[in-house]
Amino acid sequence: MARRILVHGHRGCRAVRPENTLPAFEHAIRAGVDVLEMDLAVTADDVLVASHDPHLNPVICLGPGGAPVDPKVAIRSLRYQQLARYDCGSLRNPAYPHQSPVPGARIPRLDEVLRLGAATGVWFNIETKIPADAALTPPPERFAALVLQAVRRHGVEKRAILQSFDYRSLRAMKKLAPWMPLAALDDAGKQDWVELARSAQAGIISPRYDFVTLEKVQAAHAAGLQVVPWTPNESQHWRRLLRAGVDAIITDDPEALIAWLKLVE
Repeated sequence: MARRILVHGHRGCRAVRPENTLPAFEHAIRAGVDVLEMDLAVTADDVLVASHDPHLNPVICLGPGGAPVDPKVAIRSLRYQQLARYDCGSLRNPAYPHQSPVPGARIPRLDEVLRLGAATGVWFNIETKIPADAALTPPPERFAALVLQAVRRHGVEKRAILQSFDYRSLRAMKKLAPWMPLAALDDAGKQDWVELARSAQAGIISPRYDFVTLEKVQAAHAAGLQVVPWTPNESQHWRRLLRAGVDAIITDDPEALIAWLKLVE
């Protein structure tokens, strides 16, 4: 096929390395991803960190000294120096049997991830995680401003995408940085993609992969939108998405997807 599908490494490369850690992002870069995808939480001292969960996750993290993690501990309740004492690399996520633990890997600051990728040309797909409990994150406007400050510090503001299920942060970023690509995430599959993207002021619709059809992709493209589904990890799903004409794929196993695409494109 003439058109190349871009590959986003979901949480770095969760299938083979501890998610949202520097080893995961390093491995994804070596594998040749186009985009590093990550989630953000915010500490008590307003440090942006790569974490999918607003609380410490006992499935993938150990506390200081190897102690079990209290799942009630919110990242927003800790200063970064406190959070840095947690080990989120020693435990293999049981959902990913091929994942290789990296003992001692920490929850990294966004600054560390951006510094890692800045010289490589890789893009960054950054998700603002905003749970229903407002105490767990800064307001959407503040969250967006912190992200913009970070990407500017590392000179990658023209290689950053902001994505979210909470469209308030996308609309806030649109005011701050009109040039930045915005991605409206969709985990419901009930609303028209063009309407969703317009409500978010986004140029990218990012649905769960099983919502994708050829007709929906064609309608999105006709409206000038890109379609970037998440998170298919098997070749039969990649093949269906390729045939539907998506623009990129977010996957936990980017290394395998890259190898597969070389065979079929």
